[in-house]
Amino acid sequence: MPETAPPSPQLTEQHRELLDQVLDKWSLQILDALCERPLRFNELRRAIPVVTQKSLTTALRRLERNGMVERIVTNTRPVAVEYRVSELGRTLQDLIDALLDWATATLPAVERARECFDEGG
Repeated sequence: MPETAPPSPQLTEQHRELLDQVLDKWSLQILDALCERPLRFNELRRAIPVVTQKSLTTALRRLERNGMVERIVTNTRPVAVEYRVSELGRTLQDLIDALLDWATATLPAVERARECFDEGG
């Protein structure tokens, strides 16, 4: 009897919510930066100069809530807060790299399709 592949998982509300929260534009850039090394808030702001303070704070809280990022408070004067990618968050690194590779490889075709569409053809 031939073996059959297991059924593909169905995209549920929970899947969509997690993907929306972990793979939005700021979260991807934050995770990419934190996969390199732990960073303090202002270092992250410099690494992603177009993000607002409010958007960065919101994205970091969302990533922390979902277990992707750890917030480490050090007992120094003044108190320092460092963000680092968690073990769970690190599992996304290969996926993020694959998405970036895919985007890089397909961008010329996407740009041609956009031009064609915009020209009405």
